[in-house]
Formats: sequence, structure tokens, C-alpha cells
Amino acid sequence: MDNPLIPLDARGLEPPQPMMKILEAVTALPSGATLAAHTDRQPLLLYPLLEQRGFTYLTTPLADGSHVTHIRPR
Repeated sequence: MDNPLIPLDARGLEPPQPMMKILEAVTALPSGATLAAHTDRQPLLLYPLLEQRGFTYLTTPLADGSHVTHIRPR
């Protein structure tokens, strides 16, 4: 399977748990994979940490007010 998409549901967790869960998941991300992290809010504090670790991201707001951020290695 080329470029697998790995879902991660981090909704319903108290901060900073969603960020910790996402950072843990990107550390173990298989080569070529993209993490799709679903969060209750836009993960603004996560962005600089992803950049420091060499990841790119794109966040999309959803109709229910939650967000999905696609994260992959730069």
C-alpha cells in the first residue's frame, strides 16, 4: 500500500494529552505514511513542535467544530 493514512482520534482528551498522543504517534510513523490526527480544536501549540521535528502538516476544520491534521515527514 503506497502512502498509508494512519488515523488517530485524540478527541475528548484533556490538554496536553492530545498533543502528547500525536507527538508519540509521529515518532513511530512508518516511512511514507501520513498521520491523520482528529482533535477537538485546532492544535496551534503542536505546529512549532512538528516543525522542530521535521514534519509538515495541514489542518482542516470539520463541520462539527473538530479538526483533522494531516502530518507527514518533510
